Order: sequence, then structure tokens, then C-alpha cells
Amino acid sequence: MIATVTSYALDGLQGYPVDIEVDTQKGIASFDVVGLASGAVKESRNRVRAAIKNSFFDFSPRRTTVNLAPADIKKQGSSFDFPIAVGFLLSTEQISGERVKDFVMIGELSLDGSLRHVNGVLPLLISAVQSGYGKFIIPAANAEEAAYVLNAEVYAAKNLSEACAFLGGMKDLPPVKHKLYAAKPAHDRYGVDLKYVKGQAQAKRALEIAVAGGHNFIMCGPAGAGKTMLAKCIPTIMPDMSFDEALETTKIHSVAGILDPNEGMVTVRPFRTPHHTATTVSLIGGGQKSTCGEVSLAHNGVLFLDEMPEYDKRTLETLRQPLEDGVVTVTRVARSIEYPARFMLVAGMNPCPCGNYGSQDPDRVCTCTDAERKRYIGRISGPLMDRIDIFVNVDMVKYDELRSDGFGESSAEVRKRVSAAREIQRARYAGEGIHTNAEMQNAHLDKYCRLDEKAEELLKYAFHSNKLSARGVGRILKVARTIADLDGRAELRVGDVAEAIQYKTADLTNNA
Repeated sequence: MIATVTSYALDGLQGYPVDIEVDTQKGIASFDVVGLASGAVKESRNRVRAAIKNSFFDFSPRRTTVNLAPADIKKQGSSFDFPIAVGFLLSTEQISGERVKDFVMIGELSLDGSLRHVNGVLPLLISAVQSGYGKFIIPAANAEEAAYVLNAEVYAAKNLSEACAFLGGMKDLPPVKHKLYAAKPAHDRYGVDLKYVKGQAQAKRALEIAVAGGHNFIMCGPAGAGKTMLAKCIPTIMPDMSFDEALETTKIHSVAGILDPNEGMVTVRPFRTPHHTATTVSLIGGGQKSTCGEVSLAHNGVLFLDEMPEYDKRTLETLRQPLEDGVVTVTRVARSIEYPARFMLVAGMNPCPCGNYGSQDPDRVCTCTDAERKRYIGRISGPLMDRIDIFVNVDMVKYDELRSDGFGESSAEVRKRVSAAREIQRARYAGEGIHTNAEMQNAHLDKYCRLDEKAEELLKYAFHSNKLSARGVGRILKVARTIADLDGRAELRVGDVAEAIQYKTADLTNNA
């Protein structure tokens, strides 16, 4: 007898239906899985056999063939275990098939019949709902993330026996209750606050501008100046994620297998800090399974590269395309997958190889020559530097500032101004397909960044004296637009342009 069960599989962040056809016949005992199945899928026959026996169903020797249709697409992962087991039980008439056709089933099986957590349930359910499916049975461990899917009737089962009893009408399973999204304060997750950063007034100002407009940002200063602490404060001054942003980010984290199963939704903007030994694949994505990389895991958040010149130069160069386009396309012989990668790049770096240039400590003397310092900075290519909006030199904090009793502005206070500026941008770019000033294209610059005569003259002078590129001029205008937004002004003034030029043309080899 042939039985068919509907499941779903992932191709990147998009799901597609898979019809699992199970045929059982008399003959020499076998269990074959066909339909371009990966090794993990083929191994399901052993998990399914043990799970069925340990759930007190009959698994007498039979000739069993499982087909995963469509057969021309590679099937990966272990999420087909559960529907294959249900298909076998249906084919051998151990359960009724009246309700099976109404459900999409996803889940991995333990040898004792328990349903185990699988990655990517959220994007799977969203894709299935968009295709017209409405009822699902998933592992109980995935219930939290499924609770945020609209227009879906989801049932979470603990094991194969419970799911089969529900399908046979012998047991009721309550549907997973829908949850409303609520962002959480970033300081609860990261445990830092801008008020604890002593001194660094210029760096804090630049940081606020960068976050307000979503601009890429580099800090250069001697070791111990506070670059890493400033970077860690960035999520605490960023505005809350909207539900759409949280959904996008959660889909990526769910597929990557790093989503907290107890929360079910990413409620705080991600802050990713890959080590400088990170490979190109781990940073950008790809590999045998075309997985997403750190740039996608940082989507709608921050990618922080500490000691940026220490990263492999070829790896850094791969950042150029996602910084411009906000997406990463992973192309392999048989497939091409697009992952979103709209993130804020933040980097910290020393001014020289020894890290002591600019230090006010007489015991920490720089031993590097000017040529060595320039060579060190030169590890970051000009085209990549051209994609950075804001550069700032971070000096060593003086002792009196460090030991003072007072606190600076808290993250909450700065966050209010940042959120107000982001709200201005949201309203301005409604229907434009962008969200922040950093995403503006040439048409947006002409429309929203008009300069008066004095500001135009200043920008022209900076263009010639600093040998700026056309991209560099555009980035100055974007930062100037953000500075005006922080002040709540529609027009750009010469002071806005002057400050933006200062951030774009900072000399990173001169930190004294």
C-alpha cells in the first residue's frame, strides 16, 4: 500500500513542499530512501525503525521504499524522520489516514520515539503558510518559535506515539498559543551601558551618529583606550527591532541552529564578534551546505571586527559586496542561495603593530616606524575603507577622567535621540525601499541632501584636497543628513557637512 505524507524542506531561507511517498510490499526485508536524499536523510531508516519499535508499533520485515518528491532537489537534514515514520505506519494500516492529509509534518526522531528539535522551523512554517498550508505537527521543542507564525494552526507533539494518537482521534493536542512580539531591552542581554565609558566625548558623538544613520564605523586607538567597550555599547543605543526585522533575523538564526528554544524569537539586535582567524566561508557563508555566515547572522544588528588589520585581507575584501548590497549570494554548482546581510560594520584597530602609538603612558613607547604604521593600516584596502562612513581616533583616557565619580549620558538617554532620528528616516523613506540614511542611493542623495552655496563650496574643497572618490562624497552627504536628523532639521547646514568631512577624512595613522 502506498501512503503520502506532506513535509517541508529548506532551500536557504525559503521552504518548499516535499511529498513523502511510502510503499510497503511483501518480499525481502529492505528500507530504501530515494529522491536525491543526503546521507543524513538516508540514515533516517535506522532512526525510524528503532522509533517505531520503541513506540510499540509493528515493524515486521517488509520491502519498504520511501520516495521524497520532487526527486530532482537535494534533500538534507533529519526533519523527515517523523513524516517518514507516519507514512510507514499509514502504509501498513497501523494508523488511520483520514486526518494525515490535512497536516504538514516536520521533526527528527530519537531512537525511543521522542520528537527532537530541528533547525529552521520558523522559515519552514512561514513558507508553508504562504503556499496555502494551514495545519502543522512539529516537535514540542520548536513550539516557542512556531508561536509567532500568523495564520497557522500548529500542534506540538512530544513523541511519535502522541502524534499518532492525535492523528487517529484518540487524543487531543491543544494548538500552540499565538504570541505577540515584544522587544527586550538590550542592556539586559549585553550588560553594558554607555554611562560607564569615561571620557571619549568625540568617540561617543561619532558612535551616536553612526547608530542613528546605520553607518559603518571604525575606531583607531592604542590598546586599552576603550574601543571594545564602546563597540559593546552599540546595541544598547540602537532602536528596538520591529516585528518584521525580528522575524527576518529569527529566520536566519533558526536555520543556523543558534536560536534560543526557550525564547523562540530574536528580541534584541544581534552583536556578532567573529575572531580574527575566521575563514571567508564562516564570515560570508557558503561551504558544502551553503550555510549563512556571520554577516547574515548580524542582519539588522552589528558586526564587530576587533583588531581589523589582523583579519585575512582576502576575507576582508569579501565584505565589500554585502556592505553595498545588503545581501550575500552563495553560488554553488547546483544551487544559488541569497541571504540577507544588512548590518552595521563596526571595527576597532590599533594605530600600529605594537599598539602603543599615541599612548600617554611613558612606559608604553611605540617602537614602530612611520612606514610600519602606514603598512599596518594598509592591510585594509582602499576600496574597503571607501565603504566606511565614519573614522574616529580614540585617545587614551586621562587618569582624572578615569577615576572621576560622575557618569556620562546613559545608553537610554542617547537611545532616545537615536530612535527619534530613526523615526524621521522611517517616515522619510516610506515606500522608498530603504530604512536608514546609510542605505541611500544616488537618487535619494539628490532628493534629500541638497546643499546651500557655502556647504557646496566646503564639500568641493574637501573633494579636491583629500582626493575623495564619488562614493566618498556620497558617504559624507549621508552622514551630514544623519547629523541634521539628530537635530531634527530638514535642511543641511555647512556645520553638518564640516563634521561629516571630519569623520570621513580622519588620519588613522596619526593618533597622537
